[in-house]
Amino acid sequence: MWTVAGSGLSCKECTGHTGRRTRCRRRHRGGAIPAAADPRIDAYIAGLPEWQQAICRSVRELVHQADPEVEETIKRTDRPYFVLAGNICALLAAKDHVNVFLYDGAIVPDPDGVITGGHDNKTARTVAIRQGEQVNWPALLTMFRQIIANNRAGGWRRLKTP
Repeated sequence: MWTVAGSGLSCKECTGHTGRRTRCRRRHRGGAIPAAADPRIDAYIAGLPEWQQAICRSVRELVHQADPEVEETIKRTDRPYFVLAGNICALLAAKDHVNVFLYDGAIVPDPDGVITGGHDNKTARTVAIRQGEQVNWPALLTMFRQIIANNRAGGWRRLKTP
């Protein structure tokens, strides 16, 4: 069983390394990160201050917990992206916070108020996480899962069109 650092969340089932649904007995390098993690994202995270590394690692583990089939890549030269049938989210470390861009077309509900910016953006909204800030990890996990479900159903552009 693995957990997302500091979130209290854990995996009940995993297909990441066995190819079939089974109880997970591996630690996935200390979290939910698959063995095929993109080393460019490792490098991006390693270059950040320690507090930003912790946030990025937690987000990375959480998005993989949302679905073990999530893939990692780099877009826009050096930005970590997490994708599955479309963009799910991206990371961007700023001077005093880490931005998590949610590619949801502004259609995923946010009843817990996790979104901190881009409320009127038609492509992506932002969750800005600052040093020492408490994060509602379960709410963010729910949003990741909804984005993935929307991607699998054709993507937010298709779902948003009347």
